[in-house]
Amino acid sequence: GTAYIHGMKHATGNFIVIMDADLSHHVSLYFMFCGKQKEGNFDIVSGTRYKGNGGVYGWDLRRKLISRGANFLTQVLLRPGASDLTGSFRLYRKEVLQKLMEKCVSKGYVFQMEMIVRARQLGYTIGEVPISFVDRVYGESKLGGNEIVSFLKGLLTLFATT
Repeated sequence: GTAYIHGMKHATGNFIVIMDADLSHHVSLYFMFCGKQKEGNFDIVSGTRYKGNGGVYGWDLRRKLISRGANFLTQVLLRPGASDLTGSFRLYRKEVLQKLMEKCVSKGYVFQMEMIVRARQLGYTIGEVPISFVDRVYGESKLGGNEIVSFLKGLLTLFATT
């Protein structure tokens, strides 16, 4: 969230692209996001690993189960109308991102999910582009037991309040 706030202060355009800084998202997909946005005049365009020809490469079974499980639970409880709620490769209208940042309270893994749930709650439109996600070459994921517990708490909070 703090990187988003910093980036918004310096962004001069009408759209902001959010992506992992570890190069696990291929920059060339940016053009597909722009095309999808123009096609449907969407407020948000989200990369999805779980629709069309999207996919995940380089994750072990545990990581795949955690990601699929988090998305499944969110689909069942919140019906957000988007297929990949934990991904972090997205294009936002700048004013939409600013509004969502004001509304979102979560941190960590649950933050991406809350952004989509709040966007639907506020009536924003969301388009999806299938992406292939390749696990990072350098560094390690911050996803551990504490993040999973935080995600579940955030999910239940959103279920109770939306």
